[in-house]
Amino acid sequence: MLALHLFQISLVYINTLMIQQVLAEPTWQGRLTTTDLRALTPLKWLHVNPYGTFTRNTPQSVHP
Repeated sequence: MLALHLFQISLVYINTLMIQQVLAEPTWQGRLTTTDLRALTPLKWLHVNPYGTFTRNTPQSVHP
């Protein structure tokens, strides 16, 4: 369980860094309103698979 918590907090940190990088770009500084900035959160997790299941796209099985 501790590993999952460390993983989650690491993702929040990485997401925070990514948001900061995007917001530092001059093209985004004037485009976002106060409401847009309030809606930003590093707690997005749709790109995370917490269950460890992976799909593979191979034409045949690895194990015969």
